[in-house]
Amino acid sequence: MKLATFRNGTRDGALVVVSRDLTRAVIAQTAVAGLGTLQQLLDNWQDTNLKVERIYAELNEAVDGRRQAPFDTIDFDEGRCTAPLPRAYQWADGSAYVNHVELVRRARGAEMPATFWTDPLMYQGGSDTFLGPRDDIEIADEAWGIDLEGEVAVITDDVPMGVDASEAGEYVRLVMLVNDVSLRNLIPGELAKGFGFFHGKPSTAFSPVAVTPDELGTHWREGKLHLPLLASINGTLLGKPNAGQDMTFSFPELIAHAAKTRRLGAGTIVGSGTVSNKLDDGPGKPVGLGGAGYTCLAEVRTVETILEGKPNTPFLKFGDRVSIEMLDASGRSIFGKIEQKVVRYSR
Repeated sequence: MKLATFRNGTRDGALVVVSRDLTRAVIAQTAVAGLGTLQQLLDNWQDTNLKVERIYAELNEAVDGRRQAPFDTIDFDEGRCTAPLPRAYQWADGSAYVNHVELVRRARGAEMPATFWTDPLMYQGGSDTFLGPRDDIEIADEAWGIDLEGEVAVITDDVPMGVDASEAGEYVRLVMLVNDVSLRNLIPGELAKGFGFFHGKPSTAFSPVAVTPDELGTHWREGKLHLPLLASINGTLLGKPNAGQDMTFSFPELIAHAAKTRRLGAGTIVGSGTVSNKLDDGPGKPVGLGGAGYTCLAEVRTVETILEGKPNTPFLKFGDRVSIEMLDASGRSIFGKIEQKVVRYSR
């Protein structure tokens, strides 16, 4: 299934079922009484998901011209979308691409502990004010070091405490894309306090559409999404690293890590961290030099520091536009596009 949330004047929006080709949609509540939001679907997944799957199948048959839909359909407009979950009970972001962590630490002369390869890093982000895929990135000061971070994330069902990684994949309900906006120049001071991120991680943006793993076919295997993640700035491709490559920790491993000492409620979002590919056991190359490129500017600057002694690429400026997207084997968008403009925040 492909699901999204349209703005409707309420905090949690209206759940919509979206056709596979992202052209048509059905307001879920018009076809399933009482199913108004994505969180309601997640809370009652076992009792409700088959009804929504039927709607999805009938919608796709109507789009393909094989039958007339037994319900009203509307144009799917990514501009009407909030994040699939406009707010969530929990947003836990990992750092599964340890290559990325190693590079960033190397650039600042910090040795990476060996345990980083065996024990996932994870922080608990703000989940009360997610951004929609077309919402501006509002930041008060350019000097804070504004950066994009292209990621993949999953939404879970209820997860029992202490779940083993071998079982944790059963609790993945949906997959989506992320722009985990970061303020790089605020992060070092926060980490130096020894208590983690806060100011350095403003509101996070998500793709218009979240999809069930079966929609991804063979590209979803071993708890990883094996397709390139495309990140661009002002229309120029920054990177196209494969999200299934160099991912040290799979989503089941990240979920098991998050659930070590607590249950995870339905609607928990678990992120992969910045998608990053290495090259010959070293830093990846820019797209222009034949490499897979990058999905964040911090990694660009890190590679520049390693190779040239200092960073040359600036962080994002007001007026810059960023986009994040993933295409299937036929070149069609799977999740829709995150497309945002960086603007100065004024209260």
